[in-house]
Amino acid sequence: MMPKPWLHGFLDLCLLAMLRERPDYGYGLAQRLATAGVADVPGGTLYPALLRLEEQGLAVPSWAPSESGPRRKYYEITPAGRNVLDEQSAQWTRFRDGVDTLLAPIEETR
Repeated sequence: MMPKPWLHGFLDLCLLAMLRERPDYGYGLAQRLATAGVADVPGGTLYPALLRLEEQGLAVPSWAPSESGPRRKYYEITPAGRNVLDEQSAQWTRFRDGVDTLLAPIEETR
């Protein structure tokens, strides 16, 4: 299980990245996160994150019929969301590279 502070720290970035690929609904996004090996995200964490993206103007919802059951609320990334995704992706890469450097084993020289 992913530590909660870690999940909260990068969930928005992951959601925006997935929405860049295609619009999706909450359960579909949760399945994609699990399949990618990121985390099994509970609804109590996922849906507030989607609402936050919506309130910030980074994702916009729309309703669509479902083939199996009630209609679904799909989210689509906005141009502002793409800008934030680009900025945060660059920040993430720098952060990840720094952590990788710190975690890399020290090579012994003889």
